[in-house]
Amino acid sequence: QVQLVESGGGLVQPGGSLRLSCAASRSIANIYAMGWYRQAPGKQRELVALITSGGITNYADSVKGRFTISRDNAKNTVYLQMNSLKPEDTAVYYCHLPAFSSWGQGTQVTVSS
Repeated sequence: QVQLVESGGGLVQPGGSLRLSCAASRSIANIYAMGWYRQAPGKQRELVALITSGGITNYADSVKGRFTISRDNAKNTVYLQMNSLKPEDTAVYYCHLPAFSSWGQGTQVTVSS
């Protein structure tokens, strides 16, 4: 079992930036992929970004060019750098570790003026 703890959410104005962090309770160096998902009110949870152990990344079309996922295996942490934020990015963001079917508790991101 692996516990995931997200941090870094908050309120930001449109055009602003936030960096989310997800710390895992054990080594993630050999785990195939980690991802960030989000769920807005009244909508289904959707994939935002995914990164493999080798650093290959994949993004939802809606965030390409604005968000960057990265990982630091030495710190057992995955990050999501979010730039040029839009109101439609408002959601609860979750970290996901598919190999263990683990989810974090979520962190709220609100983009509003």
